Amino acid sequence: MARQPDNKSADKSAANLKSDDSALIRELALLLDETSLTEIEIERAGLRVRVARNISVSAAMPASFQPMAAAAPAVAATPAAVADLAKHPGVVPSPMVGTAYWAPEPGAKPFIEVGSKVSAGQTLLIIEAMKTMNQIPSPRAGTVTQILVEDGQPVEFGEPLVIIE
Repeated sequence: MARQPDNKSADKSAANLKSDDSALIRELALLLDETSLTEIEIERAGLRVRVARNISVSAAMPASFQPMAAAAPAVAATPAAVADLAKHPGVVPSPMVGTAYWAPEPGAKPFIEVGSKVSAGQTLLIIEAMKTMNQIPSPRAGTVTQILVEDGQPVEFGEPLVIIE
């Protein structure tokens, strides 16, 4: 008949390992604080431990910030002017929050320019959201009369991007 291991000695060794592990984790956490590191990972005797600190970085933007019109410098960036552009019948609003780009890659020819004729479904620009490049198609055929965002500018949901007449 097979012999059963002694449970008392197994429990003691497991408790020692847990105690040693938590002491190691505490020591690594203190080291993070002392060195201003954000992450430490070590491996000893087949045990890998990673201690990381969550750091959130936020950029404060003034409440009165309004984006400037790129192709229409005569239009003042007042709340009334932005509201008027949003009500324009040919406006193409941003379908998401992200960063607007005029071209498929840096240095490439822009998808559209003021005066360009576009067809329905043609890509107007790209909005990068969460490392994904989203092509923004033209909802209608017509002529681009204004491009309301700068290349590389952050945009909000519903923000006017382009006016097509």
